[in-house]
Amino acid sequence: MGAERIGIVGGGIVGIALARELTLRGLGEVTVLEKEHRLAEHQTGHNSGVVHAGLYYRPGSLKARLCAIGRRTIRELCQERGLPYREVGKLVVAVDESELEPLAEIERRSRENGVPDLARIDDVGRLREIEPHVAGIAAVHSPHTAIVDYSTITEAMAQDVRAAGGRILLGQEVTAIAEEHGRVRVVTPYLEEEFDRVIACAGLQSDLVAGLVGADPSPKILPFRGEYWALSPEANDLCRGMIYPVPDPRFPFLGVHFTRGVYDDVHLGPSAVPALAREGYNWRRISMRDTWASLTWPGAGALFRKHWYMGVDEVSASLIKRRYFNKARKFVPELRMQDMVGKSTAGVRAQAWDRDGTLLDDFAVDQIGRVTVLRNAPSPAATSSIAIAGYLIEHHLTT
Repeated sequence: MGAERIGIVGGGIVGIALARELTLRGLGEVTVLEKEHRLAEHQTGHNSGVVHAGLYYRPGSLKARLCAIGRRTIRELCQERGLPYREVGKLVVAVDESELEPLAEIERRSRENGVPDLARIDDVGRLREIEPHVAGIAAVHSPHTAIVDYSTITEAMAQDVRAAGGRILLGQEVTAIAEEHGRVRVVTPYLEEEFDRVIACAGLQSDLVAGLVGADPSPKILPFRGEYWALSPEANDLCRGMIYPVPDPRFPFLGVHFTRGVYDDVHLGPSAVPALAREGYNWRRISMRDTWASLTWPGAGALFRKHWYMGVDEVSASLIKRRYFNKARKFVPELRMQDMVGKSTAGVRAQAWDRDGTLLDDFAVDQIGRVTVLRNAPSPAATSSIAIAGYLIEHHLTT
């Protein structure tokens, strides 16, 4: 396989991690095609920067297995390259007795997933030692959950790709992919190249890229926007590390939480509202094509019937600051409305869903001839990026 030409569609952290692994292992001549004019432009550069330890994921799932490997490999990379990596720790807090049972389930999953040094806390005094301003009756504490800058990590890995002879071509949106005579032809508005294999790590565009090679339309990408509020510098001491709610097990989102960033800023979020465009980072970004495609997807009705109440709640919190404030204040009662000084950023999550309206909970990969498509890679994909690269190489590129 050493002489193979390998094309990678997508310059987010997963695509660049894959390019890095391939070039460092000498497994082929690698070219990355990224439609934007810089790397990490979408999900990679618009998330909370958390290096997840594996608290939530179903034991035995790809998410659980690759997150554990990914946390170690991201930490090692940051240490080797002198990049910021701060183990600020995470508290998942139950605010009343109704949340004790789902908290126990998170504890069970965490222990099965081997989350290091996990602790169950039922003493309010101990809770306040970790986070002095938190309110709750119990929590699980993951002291090694960390915070990083994923855009910087992506650029560092890109340097390794280029140094090892790989190519990274920006501003190259892929418009056609066709397998012909044992090769894969890839077309952009500016070039046409042939590869022996192509791997698509296209995030928000993954289903569209899959469609270029005739893959099943399902799972489709349903974009969810996550909005963050910044805390004023005067209120930053309300949170030392990360304060998370007990998530609703029916929904693949973690709820509004407090996170201290790698550069010591503190933000609240994210929310989870359906975006009106694949790259809809605010309410003004509207794509009638994307919105119509979501509304007419066979699973749309089932999804609405199952989650309409949560959807209304999330949208109202996005539009009404007090609703967002009330969600956050449950965990930190000293928070004041004026401490939330502005929406700091927003990201759009590429959430895959099936025809029956089911939101996919695990990573998903399709193989279509010589083309591999990463169909679903939501959080913790950034944490797991190097591990995902290793998985793709082992299971799809060396067979």
